[in-house]
Amino acid sequence: MAMPLAASGRLPERVATHWGGLSGPPDGSMPLWAAALFPALIWAVLVLAVAIAARRTGGAARGWVAGSLLSGGVLLAGAQASIVRANLDHEDWRQAESATGWVVVVFVAAALAALGGVLVGRRGAVGSRGPAVVGPSMDIPSGERLVWLSRASNAWLQLIAAVAGLVAVAGALAGLGGLMGSEWLLVAPFALASLLTLAFSSVRARVTGRGLEVAFGPLGLPVRRWAAEDIESAWVEERTAARVGGWGYRLNGLGTTVMLRGGECLVVRSKGKDFAVSVDDAERGAALLNSLGGRPTRP
Repeated sequence: MAMPLAASGRLPERVATHWGGLSGPPDGSMPLWAAALFPALIWAVLVLAVAIAARRTGGAARGWVAGSLLSGGVLLAGAQASIVRANLDHEDWRQAESATGWVVVVFVAAALAALGGVLVGRRGAVGSRGPAVVGPSMDIPSGERLVWLSRASNAWLQLIAAVAGLVAVAGALAGLGGLMGSEWLLVAPFALASLLTLAFSSVRARVTGRGLEVAFGPLGLPVRRWAAEDIESAWVEERTAARVGGWGYRLNGLGTTVMLRGGECLVVRSKGKDFAVSVDDAERGAALLNSLGGRPTRP
């Protein structure tokens, strides 16, 4: 994974690897050989960790495996390229240019690579599902309208969101107070992680005459909706975090799964794609959905 650091120009024997301020001079360095070896070691550890996790979770982890490796590769290669550019053609590492702008670009590129890897992994796994399961049904008395509502949450995800949010707030306050330099770049990832984790730490599923609605987070946003006539079948399926590749919003060979706790999940197939959400009383929700559309069902 290490790239040739002296591909063009000339580098000092020690290269600047840390900047204490947004545009100030560097305040940390490493030998040239260490700057080349360190990213390679990180890459090796990342590949090993992902391989072990993928083996435990099976093929369902294809999406996040691709995302982890792509984003990790882009992040490491981009960071090393930024360091090379900052140190190139300087006699001493203290003369290195600021790498702040390039670091921001690298973080954005790594995030896009992660998203692309997840989408590619999901596309490669689509189509592995068999025919839709014949789900349960219920009798709906004439003239009556039934509504099914269920909620679920994950206390660990909520705790992670709270901790990440506190770190982001503390970092922002430290930056405003002049107590922190380039480390302000860590604030944005922690804030984003907090918001995303909080959004997918709880879920509310509702079935009405119009179809299925799944709302995320304490504010009920974002929301996904399926019209009753578009749902081919609804059923209940046992799923675990290991099977779907982790907690939260998962994309894999099983389709899309909102995994907040192991056990029964409400699964719907719409336009050839499966969506599952781990909520209580899933069988009643599936039965109501099937009865609304007049699909083949079982008692």
